[in-house]
Amino acid sequence: MKVEIIELSKRLDLLNDGITYFWNCWGNDSNYQFYKDCIEHSLDNKNALPKFYLALIENDIVGSYALLTNDIISRQDLMPWFACLFVNDEHRNKGIASQLIQHGISEAHQKGFEKLYLSTHLISFYEKMGWEHIANGYHVDDSEIKIYEKLTSV
Repeated sequence: MKVEIIELSKRLDLLNDGITYFWNCWGNDSNYQFYKDCIEHSLDNKNALPKFYLALIENDIVGSYALLTNDIISRQDLMPWFACLFVNDEHRNKGIASQLIQHGISEAHQKGFEKLYLSTHLISFYEKMGWEHIANGYHVDDSEIKIYEKLTSV
């Protein structure tokens, strides 16, 4: 089973399905337009960021991630952000998340970024892959979240 990772802006035939996928994974009943607007405004290839990516198996979407300028947390001095990592339940524990993470690191490096950041509540998942906890940040509701950093040249 071969996983293909594509930048959504390069597969516009998957645009509507991609928007719906990200929204189903991360959105709620009241923010479809938020995801639609974010993704539609990421399609301009003149801008390095934001970019949205899909993992495909035989053209079926099985996972995702995004590279963003802001992960909607307090540390707006950091960028780019690795966000929206998701793998469908039936495809978990097959290495797809690791492939998506490595792809994101490589993409950030190719776009000229020395470091990549992410925020998460997960414990030990990213540390196992060499991410370093560097600080805590805050969401708009003042909840605290861990911030990790990874060099893109590794």
